[in-house]
Amino acid sequence: MERVIGGPDRPAAGGRAPPGPGPHATGQGAVARSVTVRLDRRSLRGWHIRLLDQIAQRPDRRVRIAWVTQSGGLPANAELLFRLEAAIHGLPRPGLATAAEPVALAPYEAGPDEPVKIGDDIVLDLAGAPTAPAAGPVWRLDFDGLPGEAGLLAALFARRAPVAALRGPDGAPVAVGRLGAESHTVMLAAFEDYLARTITLIAAALDGAGSPVLPDGAEAPLQPGRAFDLDGFGAGRRAAGGLARQIARRLYALCFQGPQWRVGWRQVVGPDLIDLRRHPEGGWNDLPDDGRRFYADPFAIARDGAVTLFVEEFDYRRGKGVISAVGFEAGGPRGRPEPVLELETHLSYPFVFEADGQVWMIPESHASGTIDLYRATAFPRGWVHEAVLVDGVVASDATLLRHGGRWWLFATVRAGGGSYSDTLHLWHAPHFRGPWTPHQRNPVLIDVGSARAAGPVVARDGALIRPVQDCRGGYGAALGLARILRLDEEGYAQRVETRLGPGAAWPGSRLHMLSAAGGLEFIDGSRPARPRLLG
Repeated sequence: MERVIGGPDRPAAGGRAPPGPGPHATGQGAVARSVTVRLDRRSLRGWHIRLLDQIAQRPDRRVRIAWVTQSGGLPANAELLFRLEAAIHGLPRPGLATAAEPVALAPYEAGPDEPVKIGDDIVLDLAGAPTAPAAGPVWRLDFDGLPGEAGLLAALFARRAPVAALRGPDGAPVAVGRLGAESHTVMLAAFEDYLARTITLIAAALDGAGSPVLPDGAEAPLQPGRAFDLDGFGAGRRAAGGLARQIARRLYALCFQGPQWRVGWRQVVGPDLIDLRRHPEGGWNDLPDDGRRFYADPFAIARDGAVTLFVEEFDYRRGKGVISAVGFEAGGPRGRPEPVLELETHLSYPFVFEADGQVWMIPESHASGTIDLYRATAFPRGWVHEAVLVDGVVASDATLLRHGGRWWLFATVRAGGGSYSDTLHLWHAPHFRGPWTPHQRNPVLIDVGSARAAGPVVARDGALIRPVQDCRGGYGAALGLARILRLDEEGYAQRVETRLGPGAAWPGSRLHMLSAAGGLEFIDGSRPARPRLLG
């Protein structure tokens, strides 16, 4: 059943007036002045929102949505795959493939007093609802002949560049394009590259600029339904199973055959890592896990003569991180990390500190759009939300420092897309509770090699040494040690003095963080690939 939201008299998003009379666009070469986009609430993703925002940019176009309930969508385990890949590879989320809420499309919905009418020039069906009624021409999207996002993911698993096609009511192409991706080994990254270019294709078609044919010499796009179905990608692929089984295989490979994130620890005898500027000769001990989860982002705190280690615990089956804690002594952990803070959103980077006689935590939860302060009521458990320190910001790895009579807050900020790791912002306040004032020169640094924090700032011999993530070789590829040269309300400067990567003393592909307390030192990164089984 289709429910149309909005009407011909509804302005487009942003309060633009409806267009005046003009030619109706029903095919290639003319501009679509009025568009209804069919979507399924259950399958809404970030790329749908980006698409509507883009096609509504024309001041002479009216855009509205119609909810349908006929979409199959992706297999249920696809979101788990995306979450796991994002965590392992440090990919930015939310993104084009992230599930979205219908409230994000409120600008395209009618108000309570607006009439509900049907009669758009173009109905853009992105929900796979071929039986839904429509008053105007319907354009449907397919990838290699398979409707919807499942076709896109199927092409990715088949290791081919998919051909996207917008087809009119008679099945003839309105616009076609062969999509590309920078990576074909990380499914989420490639999938989002394909989605971004799909937006380009659709926007071009609605503007009358789409081409209905591929360049000469290239294969023609497949007709809808030809050779493909959800249970097998054609005769040549049936033996490999359906799309859901392909995803399950990929999940298994990631969880049990790929490099595994881990925490390393050692008892400090002699110089620590900041003084050594190299790995210790004795190497590192691994914090053991059970194969069902990994540990990362170690933060240690010494209190009442004991050391407690806080970590991000990522359970592969649940697909999100929680904050866990375990007591430590010179010989190692006392038991295993146990969850102490869990929210609906993914949590990581548990920056823990002591002030005003209490213990506080600022965990990363960039999906919330805030930087939040928590207080321990029964350390190390019993955390309660105390305050929002900074609102309306997508921030990663918030780190506090008291310096020059003020509190300073470091975090990398993602604004308008791009990396989570290359843009450093600062705030300052008279107290760690705030109020926080943005630095007048934000962003104070744009550098993927040294912007993102890698643990607490350390005072050493009158200097401030800031551990940083060197992400030039990928998320968390190496650990840098940067000397802060200037930190005041007018400026900020730092100089990276040391870069530490994996090696013989820390085998693997990444070195990510540094934290120390009570004579113990902790790092994290990845171990070499080795098969692991569920116990």
